Amino acid sequence: MGRRKSKRKPPPRKKNIEPLDTQFNCPFCNHEKSCEVKMDKGRSAARITCRVCAEDFQTTINLLSEPLDVYNDWVDACDTAN
Repeated sequence: MGRRKSKRKPPPRKKNIEPLDTQFNCPFCNHEKSCEVKMDKGRSAARITCRVCAEDFQTTINLLSEPLDVYNDWVDACDTAN
């Protein structure tokens, strides 16, 4: 008599990690991918500027901050101002 076939499952697939964006849509002029974030973790500061309308925003960051966090802080500051 022959051996029974093993019922092994294939190994799970690894998920591809996609990097977060560093360019965002401007909340003032509504141009796509016109705002760029520059982070200086040594000085604990980040700056986001729009190339089209020249609006800018500067905030303090920590070691865990990402460019998306800076953009969200900018949008929140715009909402509180209005």
